[in-house]
Amino acid sequence: MEGEGDIRQTLGKRGEDIACGMLRDMGHTILERNWRSGHLEIDIISFDPDGIHFVEVKTRRQSIQAPPQDNVDRAKQRRIAKAALGYLKTKNGLPYGNHECHFDIAAITFKGDEWTVEWFPQAYIPLYI
Repeated sequence: MEGEGDIRQTLGKRGEDIACGMLRDMGHTILERNWRSGHLEIDIISFDPDGIHFVEVKTRRQSIQAPPQDNVDRAKQRRIAKAALGYLKTKNGLPYGNHECHFDIAAITFKGDEWTVEWFPQAYIPLYI
């Protein structure tokens, strides 16, 4: 029997799959999924002619709660920016260090088997880490 954590994990993975498909359709190359450095994680790292994108994916079932993107608060933004800096220092990230960095949010909301995707390019600009 699936617990609530399993259901959320399955829903989150499905949302990330949808976000990756949307990014590919927009011309992005997916570089990494669920990239981790210690306790820091970036859901999707992609690249397109505009630069490198660090994408936070927020997936929810439709409810009266706040929109998914509202859960990317300043603390979360700082953690993602710190992780992005860490990624750019790795062997895989070094080639992208001179490109423009974008911090985007993909908000996926499910209503039954249907979903909507809201794309927030350059949702925030980290001022400092």
